[in-house]
Amino acid sequence: MKPGVKLELLNWIEAEQCFAADPVVVIPLGAAAKEHGPHLPLNNDAIIAGWLADEIMQRLPVVVAPLINASFYPAFTEYPGSISLRMETARDIVVDTCNSLSAFGPTRFYVINTGLSTLRPLAEAATLLDKNIHLDYLNLDAALQALPEGLLQQGYGSHADEHETSLMLHIAPRVVDMSRAVDDGAEGEGRLTRHRGKGTWSRSGVFGQPTLASADKGRVIAEVLLLHALAQIERLDG
Repeated sequence: MKPGVKLELLNWIEAEQCFAADPVVVIPLGAAAKEHGPHLPLNNDAIIAGWLADEIMQRLPVVVAPLINASFYPAFTEYPGSISLRMETARDIVVDTCNSLSAFGPTRFYVINTGLSTLRPLAEAATLLDKNIHLDYLNLDAALQALPEGLLQQGYGSHADEHETSLMLHIAPRVVDMSRAVDDGAEGEGRLTRHRGKGTWSRSGVFGQPTLASADKGRVIAEVLLLHALAQIERLDG
């Protein structure tokens, strides 16, 4: 099989031929409708997942499944445009996707996970699959541990923040409006809220300091995430 193919561009006969080789199936998972502050688009995570999938496809003989563009994002439901599925629904989308494709040969699946709350449904999905089906997924917190010390300067944050904005400035600068970036979310704790005193208060939907972001930082972050994902896929392949 040639390095990297997108499942959605194949016909079913070509898909059957690809699946016969038991390739690793890469499943991009990134919200197409989740707030990311005033400076990033709602489809921020979908862009990141798609970029990583394309980069992986250029390097490994994987089959890239269509993007799963909605999942479990309860922390953002106060902000218009954000879609959050029930945890069980988010889990079962992954289970059903793997089960549907594994019926024709593939037994190894890797989810390009671009969220944090999505870790819970992904972990549960892995326990519900047949024992001969292997599922792994990107854990952003774990991957970002490999960043060079001192690269990120923000004192807090994990959403539409310095890291995420830097990454977008590198991979998709056309969609970033730094003139609208604000540092926010320093007050309170818990899920993001637009109402003071009820959680992590953020008028903007930002949790962190995106004003510190740069494309140069994003290039390093992109490389770290890509190398982490490639290593995980190669372990599945072994």
